[in-house]
Amino acid sequence: MGDDHDDVARFRQRLGLPGLIDVHTHFMPERVLRKVWAYFDSAGPLTGLEWPITYRHEEDERLALLRSFGVLRFTSMLYPHKPSMAAWLNAWAADFAARTPDCLHTATFFPEPDAGQYVREAVEAGARVFKAHLQVGAYDPNDPLLDPVWGLLAEAGIPVVTHCGSGPAPGKHTGPGPIARVLARHPRLPLIVAHMGMPEYAEFLTLAETYPEVRLDTTMAFTDFTEDFMPFPKAEHPRLADLGDRILLGTDFPNIPYPYAHQLHALERLDLGDPWLRAVCHDNAKAFFGV
Repeated sequence: MGDDHDDVARFRQRLGLPGLIDVHTHFMPERVLRKVWAYFDSAGPLTGLEWPITYRHEEDERLALLRSFGVLRFTSMLYPHKPSMAAWLNAWAADFAARTPDCLHTATFFPEPDAGQYVREAVEAGARVFKAHLQVGAYDPNDPLLDPVWGLLAEAGIPVVTHCGSGPAPGKHTGPGPIARVLARHPRLPLIVAHMGMPEYAEFLTLAETYPEVRLDTTMAFTDFTEDFMPFPKAEHPRLADLGDRILLGTDFPNIPYPYAHQLHALERLDLGDPWLRAVCHDNAKAFFGV
């Protein structure tokens, strides 16, 4: 990984960045992560294409790699695919955050009767960010069981990184419509749209223009891998510039089929300027999370 490390270092140094803040990285219980990797290896129905895992390492090595890249803060994105799983994942994530001070304490939820209770407990325990995966979880974000969750997170101002776009494969409740209905009820909800909302990029940019607390993360967007099958429309580049204060670096580390540096170079070749890159890769998240 020497070349990757050097490429990231050169990127940071050219921009004069003290480091990177990556709001979309995955750390989860080992047995869960191994199942996720096995799913990618099998080209499952939610991917349907070859997806080699570039950073298939033990947890300690993955942490060391992120830090060697100059990542100052990151997340432990994790998500349930069935009931009675989220509270257990949250307990693991709280322990992980306690032993990993540069990780933003992450939590998750699922539509179930006790969701409001365990989300409140996670907030009281110090959770800084939540993850919702509408594609994998296959649930409607407007499920009444989630009403107390969205309300609590909106009131507390705690962001939710949400996979709500229909890429790489559509789900029953993906696309801008379902999550837009949540925002209509909770306009102050700090929502971070994962993957720039791919492939409904334009529609999710509109949501960000409509709701000042909506942000988008760059995870896998603009890379060669994604541009091959879900390209970002060039006509929307001016809107990226206009929303430069509400776009956050995300990568999907370690579950990416290319080197970490490629995500950074993919942003660089948008040619939106160094101030835009500095904001996206560090300054926006620093201000947003108060780190």
